[in-house]
Amino acid sequence: MANTERIVGTYGYMAPEYALDGLLSIKSDVFSFGVVLLEMISGKKNTGFFQSKQGSSLLGYAWRLWTENKLLDLMDASLSESCDPNQFFRCAQVSLLCIQDEAGDRPTMSQVLIMLESDTASLPTPKQPTFFMTRDKGLPVSGSSSSKPEGILPTDSSYQQGR
Repeated sequence: MANTERIVGTYGYMAPEYALDGLLSIKSDVFSFGVVLLEMISGKKNTGFFQSKQGSSLLGYAWRLWTENKLLDLMDASLSESCDPNQFFRCAQVSLLCIQDEAGDRPTMSQVLIMLESDTASLPTPKQPTFFMTRDKGLPVSGSSSSKPEGILPTDSSYQQGR
């Protein structure tokens, strides 16, 4: 774990601990990998993603589909004919494990590799990610916001109250 003075990078791919506190660890890259994996399997970009009925970000959309047991709806249409639904589901679940808020809850990259290679290894249940996208220029948003995404903000209530 390292603490940086200046945060540099693309917000849609930054781990929460790095974006908020400048804390960088080996689990920061796991978060970024999870975002990229979600983009690959969905055919959608995390930055600039917005569809009001689907969620405030790609991460939020994927999480909503997970909670509704509709994760296969995340699949890019170009994959639908050639992709094994079980493999897709596994990739999506691994990506959700990678984007968990707490670095300690995320798997290591070696664990990610094992989870993706194995068809039989059971996977833990992911915890809800904290980040979503909004266009409110860095202002925390409430659950009733109809803003379109752009930057990243934590959804944690303590941040919404101006902590």
